[in-house]
Amino acid sequence: MKALITSLLPVVICLFAKDVEAQRGSLNTLNIRNNEELHQYFKYTGNDVPLISGHRGGTTKGFPENCIATFENTLRFTPAFFEIDPRLTKDSVIILMHDDTLDRTTTGKGKISNYTWEELKKLRLKDPEGNVTEYRIPTLDEVIIWSKGKTIINLDKKDVPLSMTAKKLREHKADGHVMLTVHNAKDAKFYYDDNDNIMFSAFVLTKNALEEYEKAGIPWSNIMAYIGPRNKPENKELIDLLHARGVMCMISAAPTYDKLKDASARKTAYQEIIKGGADVIESDLPIEVAAAIQTLYPAESPKQKYFKKEPSK
Repeated sequence: MKALITSLLPVVICLFAKDVEAQRGSLNTLNIRNNEELHQYFKYTGNDVPLISGHRGGTTKGFPENCIATFENTLRFTPAFFEIDPRLTKDSVIILMHDDTLDRTTTGKGKISNYTWEELKKLRLKDPEGNVTEYRIPTLDEVIIWSKGKTIINLDKKDVPLSMTAKKLREHKADGHVMLTVHNAKDAKFYYDDNDNIMFSAFVLTKNALEEYEKAGIPWSNIMAYIGPRNKPENKELIDLLHARGVMCMISAAPTYDKLKDASARKTAYQEIIKGGADVIESDLPIEVAAAIQTLYPAESPKQKYFKKEPSK
């Protein structure tokens, strides 16, 4: 028995050390320095590391959605980029909030548009279980500044006008680490005409949509394609068409497979997404996704150069 305990001790110490590192130590950051590297990061090569998008940051107990502390918590466990939700306050400050009301995720009540930024500063965010945390609502400016050199942020389309979003990216010179969700080729064309370096997370749910982006003259090098929330055989033709154009394909598990009650069923679903040909999984549970798909990583990949560790501050 003593010999068994002695032999297991190094394993226990190693696991403990990894846990401590995850909680206190390094962040798994993305070493992307400019828009050219951002485009290369999302270019399909056929030998890519599966990528993870933290939906609203990747919430878990104690960590609210759309919150910098939550982004950092995810990065302690896995490299990831983050889909986030910009919204306007009464005085036109861009903050992060998925809903147009405060009730579900903060200590406030009512519509965001009825409050100034100074008023919203006083509120605190709730975690996914409804517990009030110490964290406050962040502004988009704060998140753009925080994320540079650490990760990529993907701005979903809520109530912020396209022109205001484009202006914000110019102000921060952020087209090297901020990408934009577009639901159609028309919106992509607006942004592309303003800045031809912009990277898109584009809704490409059908072949018709694919053709619309081509007709609009949006280069495929500027696009990572969202192809829907389900892994299904019908996706294969669309995935093949996009891969032939050098485009990575993303499936969002947030409204579907994340909702499965059984952890083993979720693990299988995440693995099947990658085996089915998709390259990116968006999830409310990015830490769990990372653990589930790590065995599917290639031994070597051109994308590995973008992953690095840095001490958390």
